[in-house]
Amino acid sequence: MFQRLIDDFKDSTGTALRLTSLAAAAAVALLVTTGFLCAAAFVFVLQKYGPVQACLTGAAIFFVVTLIAAGSYMARKRKIEARVEQVARTAKSTAQSVLADPMLVAAGVQVIRAIGVKKLIPILAIGGLALGFIVSRASATDTSEAPAE
Repeated sequence: MFQRLIDDFKDSTGTALRLTSLAAAAAVALLVTTGFLCAAAFVFVLQKYGPVQACLTGAAIFFVVTLIAAGSYMARKRKIEARVEQVARTAKSTAQSVLADPMLVAAGVQVIRAIGVKKLIPILAIGGLALGFIVSRASATDTSEAPAE
């Protein structure tokens, strides 16, 4: 049983490593290609118009690339924030509906009768502490999950 889990883990990590190395190779190739294209544009504008215009053209090309990257970053950030808000709303409504369920309340009363109040108080105290830690941790991860600026 454990051997199968280990083999699955090895296969998935091997596949992830191969895909990551292919993505890294593609990124390096794209970087080199971009460098040669910028050099070609620089030389073309340098021969045609002069050195100042060639430098300004290079700056304009990199400014456009920066604007595209910043725009995609902002769109991704908004999408992540919207998803976090959606999950928070869903979790809050789910928790409220579960606590308002009369069947759950009846089951809770039966558990209290079966276990006894004196034995249940320490269990509730520990459960309250655990719930407090979970809520504080969830609120801390909600603010830190947004991408850095």
